[in-house]
Amino acid sequence: MTKLLKIFWWGMSISFLGTLPLGTVNVTATNIAVHNNENDAFLFSSGCIVVETICLCFVLTAMDWVSKKKKLFKAFEWMTLLLILTMAIGSFISAYKMKAFGENIFTSYNISPFVLGLLLSSLNPLHVPFWIGWTTILINKGVLTPGKKNYLIYVAAITIGTFVGFALFIFGGNHIITKVGKNQQLINWVIGCVLLITAIVQLYKMLLKTPAIKINTV
Repeated sequence: MTKLLKIFWWGMSISFLGTLPLGTVNVTATNIAVHNNENDAFLFSSGCIVVETICLCFVLTAMDWVSKKKKLFKAFEWMTLLLILTMAIGSFISAYKMKAFGENIFTSYNISPFVLGLLLSSLNPLHVPFWIGWTTILINKGVLTPGKKNYLIYVAAITIGTFVGFALFIFGGNHIITKVGKNQQLINWVIGCVLLITAIVQLYKMLLKTPAIKINTV
């Protein structure tokens, strides 16, 4: 049970924190809630979550095979390290430039909010590399091991974390957008530092230790 709780905690935490940086998707959810209603905003969020879940299932299917190939898994570790460093640098650059979000061009729409969520989330190219990176880290740390039950808890946790993140923006409305917008620079610095520390720890383990990959299949 402790193992499953740890998987749930990590999955939910990563997905929730991943929704906090302002972007087209969470700003759109807020605008729909303000200008239409909360039900439409949740329909939009559901469309986004469906796409993310599909991408996550693809990642898990790939990782289940990759984790059994030690050399390939080692290559994935280095790819993950480079991805994390790239994300950290991107966060630092955004913080330094004080990059703010622009006016959302999707506030007015004539299609179903659920379909809009599907479309906007499908246009986001970061779902797959984001979850490949974090899933590789969790497998390397021994938090997540391949298995139907573990994967089910992992996917459920990520879905809940993303949903809670969306709910924060939906119910908070413009107040959350204003507050987060004012502190976006600080958020970018914090996220950048967390990613940098994660990369350093990952590099330390890769260079000074020989991780034993234990695969428990169900």
